[in-house]
Amino acid sequence: MEIDLRALPARDAYGWMSSLITPRPIAWVSTLDAANRPNLAPFSFFNGVTASPPTLLFIPVNLRDGSKKDTVLNLEEIPECVVHIVPRVLADQMNACAARLPRGASEFAAFGIAPKPSLVVRPPRVAAAPAAFECRVRQIVPVGDGPLAAHIVIADILHLHVRDDILDPNGEVDPAKLDAVGRLGGESYATTRDRFALERPDHTR
Repeated sequence: MEIDLRALPARDAYGWMSSLITPRPIAWVSTLDAANRPNLAPFSFFNGVTASPPTLLFIPVNLRDGSKKDTVLNLEEIPECVVHIVPRVLADQMNACAARLPRGASEFAAFGIAPKPSLVVRPPRVAAAPAAFECRVRQIVPVGDGPLAAHIVIADILHLHVRDDILDPNGEVDPAKLDAVGRLGGESYATTRDRFALERPDHTR
């Protein structure tokens, strides 16, 4: 099968991309608006950028009417956020946060998610999350216009929270204990419990 994505409706192109670019980690992002009202939303277009400086990105796709999501609006007002890693035990609460609430309504309150103060940024963090990155926005890059266009949020990582109980005896993250979820196509997810190892080739020879 050969597919010219440029000739497809955006929704169909998104379907192919989201089914093949997998598994995608989930960025569960907390922000504040100018009135200090918290928002918490998940995004599955998410990854690290570089370690020098420590940077990540996530991509809020526009709403169906082509408008910006609350996360982007909030970041334009207060350019700080907390990006959480989502374990299987919190997947249902994360998924609930994908529901569209009125602007200014708190997903923390609506879905019974306990907040916790952050250390260096203003938005609160999810108290139960096993890992959280406190970030300051470096750049917001618009890509396209209208429905299913998006904004690439590039953020500097200022502080990292890691729960001790997800570490192995060497003090490194144990993927099974982290039990992070990743997005597949449609409504399917995977976790980091199923894995294998490959030795990296030696390029010095």
